Amino acid sequence: MKWIQKHKRLVVIVLFVSVLCCIGWSFYQQKNHKKELVLYGNVDIRQVSLAFNGSGRIHEMLKNEGDKVAKGDVLATLDARPLEIAIDKAEAAIAAQEAQVQKLYNGTRSEEIVEAQSRVDALMAEENNAHTYYGRMLQLLESGAVSQQAVDNAEARWKGAEANLNYAKATLHKANNGARSEDILAAEAQLKSLQATLDSYKYNLSQTTLVAPDDGLIRSRLSEVGDMASPQAPVYILSLTSPKWIRAYVTEDRLGEIHEGMKAKVYIDSFPNEFIEGQIGYISHTAEFTPKNVQTENLRTALVYEVRIYVDDIHNRLRIGMPATIKF
Repeated sequence: MKWIQKHKRLVVIVLFVSVLCCIGWSFYQQKNHKKELVLYGNVDIRQVSLAFNGSGRIHEMLKNEGDKVAKGDVLATLDARPLEIAIDKAEAAIAAQEAQVQKLYNGTRSEEIVEAQSRVDALMAEENNAHTYYGRMLQLLESGAVSQQAVDNAEARWKGAEANLNYAKATLHKANNGARSEDILAAEAQLKSLQATLDSYKYNLSQTTLVAPDDGLIRSRLSEVGDMASPQAPVYILSLTSPKWIRAYVTEDRLGEIHEGMKAKVYIDSFPNEFIEGQIGYISHTAEFTPKNVQTENLRTALVYEVRIYVDDIHNRLRIGMPATIKF
């Protein structure tokens, strides 16, 4: 006691220094604690609804929920038999039309010209006989030996023979002069139309197979064999393997502590002692209120900004909606 009274000034100085140290340490702790930023969010994964481009009866469903698939894997098929039959018919029609076009380019063979000339000669004789017979019937009609009906029949026979002769002469003329350019163009246009139809059938056939657009996991199987498929009816829901990110929110007063490209450690409850490396890939430019329907002056500190922390989940531990803790 005497010592304290004797060294009163020294005791006061020591107490003053101790108080200053406590205040400084407290300030230091608060400053360092603020630097440690911890966010809480949930795992987000892109999902794709997979449907056939065309319509038809489902023939095969090759994957189930939970199956891993790689890009290009066949997931399901439609009954392709109707299209295969249509392709066979189209190919046969094209072959026939190609032969017709080639025939027009080659012109008529000499044997065909001789055949056409022979037909003209035969029909010419037939027309001459029919005409002579018709003249005899007219003479007999004047003498009353035949009826008017007999004369009419003879005239019809002659006119028919004359028409057949004219058609044969036109055919012979065409054989001698070859196909007209417009006939060739029309035949080629018909050939192109048939080829376009075949291409359409082949494209539709390729669309009877549903393939995975990327690596992923089958989340839902929505159809079964025998169901009718259409572009509006998804068959599978596919969760993509990559990218994966954690959707979190940071308050306005801590927004300045983060930036895009900033490294982070992501923890999940299933593996609390291990972390997955990630980095900030997106920071929203638009603030959101919490709660969103309250915008009073005293809740401005509740403004939050969406942050996405992208991760490389090499062990495929993260599942959509899973809660996660992010530390910076």
